[in-house]
Amino acid sequence: MNYKFFTQKKTATPQTQPIPGRESQMIQGRSSGWMFDAGLWKMLQRCLLIGTAKSTYYALKNELTEDFVEVTRQAIAKNPERVAQAILYASDGRAINNSAPILALVLLSMGEAPEAKKAFAEIFPQVVRTGSHFYEWLNYTKSLRGFGKVVREAGKNWFLREDVKGLAYQLLKYQQRYDFSHRDALRLFHVKPPTQEHQQLFEWVVKGWEILPTEIPSAALAQIWWYEWLKRNPDQTHEAIVQGHLTHEMAAPVGKMDKSAWQLLFNEMPIGALLRNLGSLTEIGVLTSDELVNLQRVEAVLNNKEHLRKSRIHPIDVLKALKTYQSGGKLGRSKKTWNPVHKIVDILEKAVELSFDVVEPTGKVFMHAVDVSGSMGWPIADMGLTCCEVAATMALVTAKAEKSYMIRGFSSQFYDLGITARDTFRSAVHKASDKNFGGTDASVAYEWMIRKKYKADVICFWTDSESWAGYKHPSQALAEYRNKVNPNIKAVYITLAPYQITLVDPNDPLSWDLGGFDPGTPRIIQMLATGEL
Repeated sequence: MNYKFFTQKKTATPQTQPIPGRESQMIQGRSSGWMFDAGLWKMLQRCLLIGTAKSTYYALKNELTEDFVEVTRQAIAKNPERVAQAILYASDGRAINNSAPILALVLLSMGEAPEAKKAFAEIFPQVVRTGSHFYEWLNYTKSLRGFGKVVREAGKNWFLREDVKGLAYQLLKYQQRYDFSHRDALRLFHVKPPTQEHQQLFEWVVKGWEILPTEIPSAALAQIWWYEWLKRNPDQTHEAIVQGHLTHEMAAPVGKMDKSAWQLLFNEMPIGALLRNLGSLTEIGVLTSDELVNLQRVEAVLNNKEHLRKSRIHPIDVLKALKTYQSGGKLGRSKKTWNPVHKIVDILEKAVELSFDVVEPTGKVFMHAVDVSGSMGWPIADMGLTCCEVAATMALVTAKAEKSYMIRGFSSQFYDLGITARDTFRSAVHKASDKNFGGTDASVAYEWMIRKKYKADVICFWTDSESWAGYKHPSQALAEYRNKVNPNIKAVYITLAPYQITLVDPNDPLSWDLGGFDPGTPRIIQMLATGEL
């Protein structure tokens, strides 16, 4: 018996303890494991991209949102212009939805520095784009700060846009939400119409039309005229939809909806509405396996990469639509049931891939380590998807763009998930989601690669970063892998939860932390692999 075990130099530290000498750079996660501090700006980006309005395995939504608000306020105090740019980046189709950017926008308006007020005013129209966004912003503003000068000016300008036709569309489509109506907002902000068309539009908002004008007042108010005409002639729904180009939000509440009416709506349905209504359109018979023209339109809309990006369609929205549609109504909020059309399932599969940003193969060897531990089985926002399911999807998107890759899952062991580029997204989701159990130890991926002498150029971890179960830290295991197998391997950790922790050693120039479910993440990984970034 001797004490060599104690006197020899230690190269590993249990993840439940900070690395000796690095204590000031590390914080304890909610899982009890010690990880590096992600820092203020990385945390802000994660909260904006992922959102905090849904509880995770380790934290309730109130706790997460309190962290989000505090981090945002600290960032605004340091650099409000940088916060504004982060909000814009997330709001431009990169966040799961626009709610977190809107909340951050309200907090920006509360900043004490004049630069914060200025930045708020400058980005407001780019973040609050729709009537739905406007109501949500009103709700948060009323609760958190009230309606001061800077807020009143922003609200007033939202109604004074030059595009009266576009404004009328928003006011008609979203007439009230969050206990607000546009009549309330016009009175709140004391909006004075700058043109005759604005005057007519605002009069309709405030008073309605007791008597329908005999003629359409202007092209800008044509949809409103046809909506009012339909209220008085519900039996003429088909004519109103065709002549007025009404959306289902406008026609359905006041018209008589049948299959033909839905067919007419489908003919001009925007991409977002189409994704949300695939099940209803199938149930009513507009989308069937023998309606080839309709299926061709679905394909033309959903399998157009530029159309997806321009419409700010997030990949997770498409994945949610795929999972919901394939369930035949068993998932999601719809009370309807339908028999999924196989062609539409195939179209949605392709749309998931197209909605991410990827390029040609890089020629590098990738290892994708998908976190399949118990905490990853927790749902994301209101998407009906788990963190693990989305992680598997994003890993598969990246793998499909490459020729040399492997996808495995880790918890306290490193599993073969059986996922290859030949998998569909729905099969990859199934293969990953039925293995959510066990503790989290990211270091097992490196240990397996050392044993197998698997020489990868890049290793990608798709995780919530709450690694706690190992006898060595992932950064220590990475150093060992570089010493024994490949000294130049690059490590990318994609953190899929709004926590202030990271597995990236801040002193490691070949490791990166990417946050959230950004559609551009696969492309960024490729650029890191080739040295473009």
